[in-house]
Amino acid sequence: MIGPGSTASRQFAFTTRAHVAVDDATGEPIGLDDVDTRVGWLLDLIAAAGTELVARLWQPVTFDVLAAGRDHQDRRLPAEGHVAAARLGWNPTYPHGVYVPSRVTRVVTAQVMATLRTVAYRDAAITALSARFDPATGRLTTPTAVADFVPPGFARGVQRQLIAHVHRTDGAQSIRLRITDVQRPPQTSAMARLSAADRELAQITATGGELVLTVKLPTCPAPAGRAQWRRVRLTAAIPAHLHGRAITDWHLPTLVLDHRGLLWRCAATELVPTDDDLRSPAVAVGVDWSPSTLGAAAITTEAPEGLVSYYRGWTYDDRGLGIKLARLQAEGQLLHGKAARLTQLAATAEPEVRARLEEKIAILNGHRDAVGAKRGKINRELAFHFGRQVTDYATAAQAQVIAIEDLTTLETRGHGRVNNNRAAQSARRKAVTALAHAAAGVGVTVVSVPARGSSALCPRCDEPLARPGGYHTAWCPGCRLGGNRDHIAGVNLAKRALLGKGKVTRRRGQLPAIRVAEHAPVRKSRDKTSPTPSRPRHRRVRRSLPTVTPRLGVTPKQHVPAPQASVWDTVKPTPPHGDTGSRDTRTFQPSATPVAESMRST
Repeated sequence: MIGPGSTASRQFAFTTRAHVAVDDATGEPIGLDDVDTRVGWLLDLIAAAGTELVARLWQPVTFDVLAAGRDHQDRRLPAEGHVAAARLGWNPTYPHGVYVPSRVTRVVTAQVMATLRTVAYRDAAITALSARFDPATGRLTTPTAVADFVPPGFARGVQRQLIAHVHRTDGAQSIRLRITDVQRPPQTSAMARLSAADRELAQITATGGELVLTVKLPTCPAPAGRAQWRRVRLTAAIPAHLHGRAITDWHLPTLVLDHRGLLWRCAATELVPTDDDLRSPAVAVGVDWSPSTLGAAAITTEAPEGLVSYYRGWTYDDRGLGIKLARLQAEGQLLHGKAARLTQLAATAEPEVRARLEEKIAILNGHRDAVGAKRGKINRELAFHFGRQVTDYATAAQAQVIAIEDLTTLETRGHGRVNNNRAAQSARRKAVTALAHAAAGVGVTVVSVPARGSSALCPRCDEPLARPGGYHTAWCPGCRLGGNRDHIAGVNLAKRALLGKGKVTRRRGQLPAIRVAEHAPVRKSRDKTSPTPSRPRHRRVRRSLPTVTPRLGVTPKQHVPAPQASVWDTVKPTPPHGDTGSRDTRTFQPSATPVAESMRST
């Protein structure tokens, strides 16, 4: 049903951890460390079988079959990965004497098929780019057909791989290269996607404020029979921010192991309010990705006389997390460079020296993994804080739509090698997911719009903007309109969302998208239409003397209170008697010259 007060289904993800584990058959409690060990055995079996299957299927004929989408009997391949693998006969193999249930095999084939289907697109792109690659100059010719166009960043990465392939083969360049010629098989992650199985392997129920997961785990590293697979019932608490949500379905999680133990990556379906905002929005918020900070926002309103905007938006404050991420990124690159250099030295070193170098390489890799884990935590915190701040800004403005730049057409360039790499490493994809999750809870729709020209064109006359004050300022000589570059880009993005509300395309698993950027003049409003973001104020803390009981036989310390801070956070001299201490009264301060002369005379 579409209309006022209607709802729509939406899936979102969250994480949780088990705090109780019992044996499903006997009801005896099991230690969480034992559960982590048994889950580790399960993940080792899945990762080993998946790696072997990917290596066996790493052939051009595999990607030809996936590109055609037909099996051996010319039937269309189903969307389910484990069903498609069963039709094609792509089954994993396990060590001799090891028994693995068929449902675990479903998990392995589903994960492998998802990886191969993703890589199939890259195989087709590499084949098209290799046909336009000149091995003598190392350059790509201009594409002649629209179907041959690929994103510039992707093309540069493939170009580097083609140049490396030419160097390895001493200039013997083939006309038609495949992904198997320039890349090795991808690594298989140690995880178990239980959603690919059925109730025979795992099932989940929600009781009160807890999730109960019953999953079949091995009791030894190499189970020899069905008796060595037993069901374990795990209980985890539902996160507090999900209490009171209209959740209709809880999906089976993905099990992974991190430094704290077993982690559930869960998904759920909830009902969110929707008033068909993309057809009749009146206020839109445009979010522009900025290289200096994560993003900035501005508001455009649809009025009877046309589009209007205040042209002064809101800039996100990352609380110093961006500087910390840049430092961790530089540290990770340094560790990677050291490990790569030691690997080159170890290849031609003596056996004793090689053993010492391998120990150092292992230590460097461990430090690099720790830095990567810390960057992941900070990126997640930054993304959800950004999503909540933008949602609050849109709610205060009574906006129905939040327009963001299409990340597939967005490329950071023109800011130098270091800044381009730093901006490209920002967690924009996580920020979009967090923003969509936070906005759906309050009934605001997030839509992606074209990014080209958003910060380079005037929202009023659609002419190129000047940069009189540097990168962060924009000025239109014709309209006499100027301001912050990111805020003007936000106005353009919000304008594109309002003008393209009748041309929205929807794809499963993706945000609603507007592919065409239309233009209409945005008049500057004399009235303030955007909310004023709250600013943190300095809070004075009054620290009194500590009440400490004096110890017998010990001389107590003399606590000297700090001077009282003035209004201007400076210590002023004590005014003379009879002075009220006003700003108009100047206090007498003796000159330093007579004092110096008296010191010389003594």
